[in-house]
Amino acid sequence: MFKAMTRSLQIPHFLYTDSIDFTELNRVRRALNHSSSPSNPQHHHQPKLSALAFILKSVSLSLTAFPSLNAHLDTESDPQKPKLTHKAVHNIGVAVDTPQGLLVPVIRNVQSHSILSLADELQRLSALARANKLSTSDLSGGTFTVSNIGSLGGGVVAPVIVSPQVAILGVGRSKAVPAFDEKGQVIRKEEAMFSWSADHRVVDGAMMARFAESVKGYLEQVENMMVRLR
Repeated sequence: MFKAMTRSLQIPHFLYTDSIDFTELNRVRRALNHSSSPSNPQHHHQPKLSALAFILKSVSLSLTAFPSLNAHLDTESDPQKPKLTHKAVHNIGVAVDTPQGLLVPVIRNVQSHSILSLADELQRLSALARANKLSTSDLSGGTFTVSNIGSLGGGVVAPVIVSPQVAILGVGRSKAVPAFDEKGQVIRKEEAMFSWSADHRVVDGAMMARFAESVKGYLEQVENMMVRLR
């Protein structure tokens, strides 16, 4: 971590934050988890669906439209001619807090996963990370990173980009907040803060805002995500 963060903090970061309405997403998630509960007469086994599985898929769908955010920036091979390489696959690292410290196992080919298979991979890699059994290949080759700091607490964060990647997402804790509906009535809403850090040498504010809005749209209108799954 010492070496990685020393390299990463040489990157000119900029931060973009926004709140995400998790109300509909959590309704869908809870219904799906209930259908697979052993107490349900029509029980069928499936991994528990966390919000993180949906977040990973929404990020991957958005990376397809914004390939410059799924890239590596090489400034060391030739400092006079930095090289940006767009990656064809979405290998998304997920930061995991373990007894050994912060580890970032990588889920490969997220663009080809279903939300169910992402949930399986999250469980598998988290278990390996906490048991200190991750292989070198489990920790290498990431093209983008998501840090779910909300599992511990907090709202807005300033996540540090994992070099040579060019962007990272920090997810804050989901919580219930009061909001107004279309008629001005106070309603209960569940929301989380998303904090994006990007390398300002590659990504400008407008691109980051459009990418973040794309992810937000998939998560707040889950049906838009569902029809694009394959």
